[in-house]
Amino acid sequence: MSSVLFDNPGPRTRARHRLYSVLAALLLVGVLALVAWRMWEKGQFAYDLWEPFVTPAYIQILLVDGLLKTLQMAVVSIIFAVVFGLVFGIAKLSDHAVARWPAWLVVEFFRAVPLLLLIIFVFYSYGIGDGFGAYWSVVIGLTLYNGSVLAEIFRAGINAVPFGQAEAAYALGMRKTQVVWVVQLPQAVKIMLPAIISQMVVALKDTSLGYYIVAPGLTYVGKQIYGEFGNQLQTVMVVAALYILANLVLTWIATWVQRRFVGEKRLDSISGTGSFESGASQGGA
Repeated sequence: MSSVLFDNPGPRTRARHRLYSVLAALLLVGVLALVAWRMWEKGQFAYDLWEPFVTPAYIQILLVDGLLKTLQMAVVSIIFAVVFGLVFGIAKLSDHAVARWPAWLVVEFFRAVPLLLLIIFVFYSYGIGDGFGAYWSVVIGLTLYNGSVLAEIFRAGINAVPFGQAEAAYALGMRKTQVVWVVQLPQAVKIMLPAIISQMVVALKDTSLGYYIVAPGLTYVGKQIYGEFGNQLQTVMVVAALYILANLVLTWIATWVQRRFVGEKRLDSISGTGSFESGASQGGA
């Protein structure tokens, strides 16, 4: 089936693309083989360096004290960030300057401050000593930063909904609060989901910044392991693999939710239950 933007590739072009794919795969395999050969040459495959990652006690530490704490920080901060972003994103759309400008100031400030500096500031201001500790310092920092980014995502997603939807709602006598929550936001969610998923992955990766304030998590456990065994490279590779695995699982779950949500929305629109404009036009008639 041809596209209106470009012609479908012919047999020679498809063959050329397959050749490029094979060459790229061979290049990648060659790079990996070179890295493995250099590691072998430097003795990086010695059993003593990899022993912690096949020892049950250290595996438990990695999975329980490392991966589980990392996932806890990520999940809690993502939930708080979504609530923060929803509140401040909608506040930025307010017609009242007393709500709009403070929300704009908060969002722009926390978007501009580097996350590591924000975590350090929270920790040394309220987390150290008798404060709430390194764990919550990381969670608060992640919430403020990712929540500010999500606020812009929510604002842009709501503005991306065709304005005719809001006009039809106003014609039925709805207030702006009802228009946003009942009409625009449900339709904007499916537009925003890819960006929200990406930000969730960012939040999970950024938990590694807790390393600086000795917060629990994979990076902290990794520091303890390579401090004892002197296997920095091996520890980094294992910790990176766990982060990649966690991000793949998180992305898969979020994508599955997105497909189910968008699929249900499409079924509603096909059946007519999700068509607001049609209902409005009938009401107007």
